[in-house]
Amino acid sequence: MDTFSLNGSKGRREIKHEITKMDCYLLRNKLKHYMNVDPHANDDGKYLIRSVYFDNFDNKVLNQKKEGFYDRDKFRVRLYDFNMKFLHLEKKSKRNNLTFKQKCQITAEEYEQMRVGNINWMENDTRSLIRDLYYQSILFQLKPLTVVDYEREVFIYQYGNVRVTFDSSIKTSLRNNDVLNPHLAMVETNPDIVILEVKYDEFLPTVIKQLLQIGHRRMGTYSKYQISRMYG
Repeated sequence: MDTFSLNGSKGRREIKHEITKMDCYLLRNKLKHYMNVDPHANDDGKYLIRSVYFDNFDNKVLNQKKEGFYDRDKFRVRLYDFNMKFLHLEKKSKRNNLTFKQKCQITAEEYEQMRVGNINWMENDTRSLIRDLYYQSILFQLKPLTVVDYEREVFIYQYGNVRVTFDSSIKTSLRNNDVLNPHLAMVETNPDIVILEVKYDEFLPTVIKQLLQIGHRRMGTYSKYQISRMYG
């Protein structure tokens, strides 16, 4: 297997920091002069992301994240700005400090089948990612577990294929997996925390490194799913 490829997905490098809202404000005002705003964002430069994460009774996915496994997989179903017509099943994998992401579109009806445990249809589905989730669900008893909402702001830099994201207003459904319910009760986590993520290919341009230098930030493997599970 090519070191930088996994099932046709190219590996990317990913750095995460926990920052304050003030840090976010200062960084935003520097980055906007050098980077482009995500063209898919709303008028305020942000969009809403809702994901439901898969895990099992033993919290396999959560524990592997907390313990820092170098090789691990995480499945989620995601939608943007509460648009129920466009759902994606995603698999995010870590291999040798590189991040790989695969995704395929699914329907609301297909997710509801997954949610109630009716997964036999997935075994022979034409989409390889659906089959992959089926086998891991059988092997590890993975099920949709927790919904996480947050606001994302994205800045893009062409050279190095750099994406800098600010994720804020992170909310959790605790253990309710009804991701398609627009009235799902959500609980706010820490309102003062913003997760800064820097994603790039082979190199991070010096100008971006310099722009991102601000204050004392805690670098780590922060996960919105991990944060949400602190509350239930």
